[in-house]
Amino acid sequence: MTQRYQEAGVDIGLGNAFVDRIKPLIRQTHTPGVVADIGGFSGLFRLDTSACRRPVLVSSTDGVGTKLKIAQVLGRHDTVGIDLVAMCVNDILVQGAKPLFFLDYLATGKLDLDTMTAIVAGIVEGCRQAGCALIGGETAEMPGMYGAGEYDLAGFAVGLADEERLIDGRGIRAGDQLVGLASAGVHSNGFSLVRRIFNQPGDYETYVPDLGRPLGEELLQPTRIYVRTVLALLLKFPLKGLAHITGGGLLENIPRMLPPGCQAVLRLGSWDVPPIFSLLQQRGAVSREEMWRVFNNGVGLVLAVDAEQVTAVLAEAAALGERPFHLGEIVARPGDGPAVRMV
Repeated sequence: MTQRYQEAGVDIGLGNAFVDRIKPLIRQTHTPGVVADIGGFSGLFRLDTSACRRPVLVSSTDGVGTKLKIAQVLGRHDTVGIDLVAMCVNDILVQGAKPLFFLDYLATGKLDLDTMTAIVAGIVEGCRQAGCALIGGETAEMPGMYGAGEYDLAGFAVGLADEERLIDGRGIRAGDQLVGLASAGVHSNGFSLVRRIFNQPGDYETYVPDLGRPLGEELLQPTRIYVRTVLALLLKFPLKGLAHITGGGLLENIPRMLPPGCQAVLRLGSWDVPPIFSLLQQRGAVSREEMWRVFNNGVGLVLAVDAEQVTAVLAEAAALGERPFHLGEIVARPGDGPAVRMV
């Protein structure tokens, strides 16, 4: 008996129709560096290093995690693409790199044009916010790997920095100050615990007065992209260190920018913790330390700056549309003391 690929669950014609549908969206992200249109075997990007004395490519890959399960339950797929871009570009941003281009990988059991188009529209919006080009990707239709309505995402970002101006935290000293930039909520980390806490039918559709909207809408708020703000700040201030607060929360991400002998002291009450985190802690009976280790608790990005410039950095960040706060300071770290201390 003659066998056909479509009978095995893979529709090549539908895949081609999907590419045709998303081409106009992807072209919206193209920058002068883009060489070829979408649809080739690889993405091409013309690298301009004229502004760098010692150019360095900075790259990152990430996903959205089990936040996707909530999007799939609610049938809302237009924000997870922003999350995908944010998780990658924020990670290269903290090295002082400007994102250049992005690639995505979408995998599903059966291609649904409307769902996949909504996802790509979110990726396009994320690239627009980050100022980078979406130059390629892969959509894999894999029957038997994913259940009905399920999909997974991965993203890949490449940026450019000058090696002489890389931000690696080595210049951080006792007396430097910490500025926090507010998150947009839970962002894209800790959702395995979120889903364990909110596991009753109808939880995501339930309106929560403290949130002012249904729980699912709050949880799907996309990760904030800090690229334009940080690149603008770098034109005026020599930022000493940056930490993207992702998995591991404040307790494990801030130490990644600290040199030996330094401790970050965070002042509790210096920023407003969004109500979703109190709701998670109370509903799940989560300890305070676990909250700090899993979630961002309202802090999306941390900047280490010179004490003399902290006021100006706060003012400039606010003018750029952020909600900044004076989060704490750097002190000498006791030999056996923690890298991060709350006071």
